[in-house]
Amino acid sequence: MKIKVKAAEHKKENAEINTEFIQLQAFLKFMGLAETGGEAKEMINNSIIRVNNEICTARGKKLRNGDVVSAFGTDYTVVYNENK
Repeated sequence: MKIKVKAAEHKKENAEINTEFIQLQAFLKFMGLAETGGEAKEMINNSIIRVNNEICTARGKKLRNGDVVSAFGTDYTVVYNENK
């Protein structure tokens, strides 16, 4: 007997920023995924975070409009709102 296992779909959320870019470490704190910079650094160093579907280990990675950060089953799409 074969059992089909379907991968759970990621939730999708928009993450609205009012600057042209935000660094990955700051983004994790901004979205409440990390409480401190140290916690964000550890998440990044442990390859928990993906940016545009690739593991990202650069804390200072600049996230811009349209970039997608994946963490803990959710895809966060960065949306730059220049009117704020």
